[in-house]
Amino acid sequence: MERKFYVCSFGGSGSKMLCTYLNNFGSVYHIHSRKPPQKLTATSPNLEWFNDRILSVEENKKTTVIFIYRNPVDAILSRFYNPRHLHNIQTDATTTVDDVCETQKDLYGLYEFFDNYTKSVDNNYDIYCIKYEDLFNNIKELDKSLKLESHEDFHPIKKESKYKWGSSINKRYDLVEPLTEVYKDLIKEMDNMPFIKINT
Repeated sequence: MERKFYVCSFGGSGSKMLCTYLNNFGSVYHIHSRKPPQKLTATSPNLEWFNDRILSVEENKKTTVIFIYRNPVDAILSRFYNPRHLHNIQTDATTTVDDVCETQKDLYGLYEFFDNYTKSVDNNYDIYCIKYEDLFNNIKELDKSLKLESHEDFHPIKKESKYKWGSSINKRYDLVEPLTEVYKDLIKEMDNMPFIKINT
């Protein structure tokens, strides 16, 4: 049985890039479920969520769960203008970034999302928590941790457009300061995390 990778994120965190890289080593599933299951399950067809079918012991052994996260301000400015994306991360699709800034509340539930994957819980699998900002300078460490055969030709190259918004709302740099205030404690916690933390 080939290896299987679940790449989980709240979006805008390099998850698609990581999925492309891991495709070199097995089957990859991109997941936006807000809460990981206690016992590892399969994923719903054509949906980015876990489902109710618990994996067999053998399937579980071959499956690696990764949570990749990023400074929430950058993630929000990258993806959260899209109602479909908000639906995928199981939050209110009508919530706008302006709502978050005006109320100064985490209406997207990113504190909870982050805690659900990074805090120790009684799961029957490990979660590899990966800091996006450190990924490109530490890809060999990732390979070693995930027991991948390192191939420099496969290594991802950092290519991103700062604050890539939809055409109708791009260049909203006025949002950076209020978003940073809302997520300052989460940003601090992320900054203090190591590049890879294994949540067992």
